[in-house]
Amino acid sequence: MAEAETAAPTRTVRLQVAPARQEESGQGIARMPRTAFQKLGITEGDVVEITGKRTTAAIAMAAYPEDDALDVVRLDGLQRGNAEAGSGEHVEIASAESRPATRVVFAPAQREMRLQGPTQALKRNFFRKPLMAGDLVATTGQQPVQNMPSDVRQLLRAPAYALTQIRLSVHSTSPKGIVHIDENTEVELRAEFEEPRDGRAVVNYDDVGGMEETIRALREMVELPLRYPELFIRLGVEPPKGVLLHGPPGTGKTRLAQAVANESDAEFFTINGPEIMGSGYGESEKRLREVFEEAGRAAPAIVFIDEIDSIAPKRTQVTGEAEKRLVAQLLTLMDGLEQRANLVVIAATNRPDAIDEALRRPGRFDREIVIGVPDERGRREILAIHTRGMPMEEAVDLKELARVTHGFVGADIAALTREAAIEAVRRIMPRLDLDERTIPQDVLEDLRVTREDFLAALKRIQPSAMREVMVQMPNVAWDDIGGAGDAIDKLKEGIELPLKNPDAFRRLGIRPAKGFLLYGPPGTGKTLLAKAVAKEAEANFISMKSSDLLSKWYGESEQQIAKLFARARAVAPCVVFIDEIDSLVPARGSGQGEPQVTGRVVNTILAEMDGLEELQSVVVIGATNRPALVDPALLRPGRFDELVYVGTPDKPGREHILGIHTAKMPLAPGVDLAAMAARTERFTGADLEDLVRRAGLSALRRVGGDVDEVSAQDFDEALKDSRATVTEAMEAEYKKMRGELKKRAAEVQPIGFIAPDMLTPTREKKHD
Repeated sequence: MAEAETAAPTRTVRLQVAPARQEESGQGIARMPRTAFQKLGITEGDVVEITGKRTTAAIAMAAYPEDDALDVVRLDGLQRGNAEAGSGEHVEIASAESRPATRVVFAPAQREMRLQGPTQALKRNFFRKPLMAGDLVATTGQQPVQNMPSDVRQLLRAPAYALTQIRLSVHSTSPKGIVHIDENTEVELRAEFEEPRDGRAVVNYDDVGGMEETIRALREMVELPLRYPELFIRLGVEPPKGVLLHGPPGTGKTRLAQAVANESDAEFFTINGPEIMGSGYGESEKRLREVFEEAGRAAPAIVFIDEIDSIAPKRTQVTGEAEKRLVAQLLTLMDGLEQRANLVVIAATNRPDAIDEALRRPGRFDREIVIGVPDERGRREILAIHTRGMPMEEAVDLKELARVTHGFVGADIAALTREAAIEAVRRIMPRLDLDERTIPQDVLEDLRVTREDFLAALKRIQPSAMREVMVQMPNVAWDDIGGAGDAIDKLKEGIELPLKNPDAFRRLGIRPAKGFLLYGPPGTGKTLLAKAVAKEAEANFISMKSSDLLSKWYGESEQQIAKLFARARAVAPCVVFIDEIDSLVPARGSGQGEPQVTGRVVNTILAEMDGLEELQSVVVIGATNRPALVDPALLRPGRFDELVYVGTPDKPGREHILGIHTAKMPLAPGVDLAAMAARTERFTGADLEDLVRRAGLSALRRVGGDVDEVSAQDFDEALKDSRATVTEAMEAEYKKMRGELKKRAAEVQPIGFIAPDMLTPTREKKHD
């Protein structure tokens, strides 16, 4: 019996470390399979001791359903740091007892943070959680964790300490060993920063969202050669020397490099492009050599070069000798890495095309990893990271926010959460006494970020990739458009459906339409339809006028169009709207004075819409009232798939439009909109708006500034001055055109097959 008693505490299990889910970061839990619970003789919510190179403690929780058959323990970044065990390594886990602490001393683990004030909130936050001296811990927000027993859930749902997750180091505990805070514990908070054992207090994989695949690829390239160089020696190949991270600004390239360095237990050396440049001859190269020599001595090490395009530009495109020598020096240093084992270079840039091509070959930067704009799942992860320590109301739905923040990169989402927090602070400002330096405890308790705060913040933040384009999230809904029923149905089916349900199209094996050409008489609401599409499909909206895209400089117009489409791809789902498209893409070979630039522009747009780069979730809408002038090559399926006629509204449509425009107008009882609709045959939406405006002006003229209603007489007066801009002849012409447009597109033939006699009509036309 005595032997059994002494043997019981030594029962351990050996499990492989895997990262925890983002939403559980900082919660201090270890997810283990059911077999581990049985071997250790413990239940959910018990404390376990985790031993890697160092020992730490955690609350044992059941594994995720997909992990139950695997011998893995899921730990968050802080716990991996506390146990000094990286993903893929093994740890020993034993059952443990947690004793009540008489005293616990915390210190901030982030250099720029100074903390002061009552420790009551800290006490509540870490109440009954297992702690050990030397551990890094984090204050947690109020986000519930799924699949968790109610008693453990209560334990982990302590009120938030601040608006952001604060990382603290446990300076000392009394008694030593694994302890927990109870009602009698004295908690002390030191104001000054305490240097942590490693950099994991700052950034680890838990702080990088939406890039699982990227992290996996980077770990293969960086962690394996640094941790297990013998693998490559055994295989008889050289380990990779460099990785180039590139992608739009704000996607987390620098942050990812820091996380890799912290998680791989390597020394981290940073070279910020401009800082390395020296004024003296050879000074820049000397500084670069020094960094590499220092890294070589401290191996395993990572040298991170941020904004590498500033120190290694294309030598053919720079005039200065210093830049050319610096590029040559960097090439030499990277080629000379074979003498320095366990050294990897990571570089980051958002302009990969500006880097000298000699660097972009195997043996220097062996792999290039694109860090793109995150998808909806990635945005949900990033939102969870930035709202970890945020006290939020239950109405805040991160899934909903992830859905509407298309085109947002990590930096944009960080700005969004910050703006939402500022909105919450703005609400409690009246309750603050600015002469008092401290905030009352009850005010802090009431501080909550609401769904409305996030929605207000969304109006002020736009995706950074869209900053150069004037983008407005349109506020026009389908209900704001009258008399365009057929066009609305076509656009709903062709744009809203594929942008909202891309999986349905994938299941059927069909592609959604790439482009829509809205054509019809002027003033029928073509531009308004495009705006409504973008709003209803919850997509970004880029509106361009043809004149903005045309330039007198050779090649610049094509470049503008290529940029426009590249930007649209980056912020997909996106609706690109080109108004008056007939001036941008006129039929080629249609006239003597046709400038060469329009021919090149047409070719560029054809290539962009139907080229090698697919337009994923990007829809192009063109609007014109002269469709016969548009190049017929654009009108075929695969470019403008749908030609949508937007004609003059019928009587119910006119009544609807009049209702929209008179919604805020005080109408006299005798005003009959149905009768007015019957008298406005062939009036377009723009004509009807003008009619309503004139009726208002008539009322002002009749009564003066004290007018309080618009009468039927005012509308009669307005009708005398108004007329339909679309004539019967125009309507007939458009009807005739509807059948001919598709025929024209079908008749386009390659220029090589045009017979000489086919050119005659064009020649005659030129003489006209």
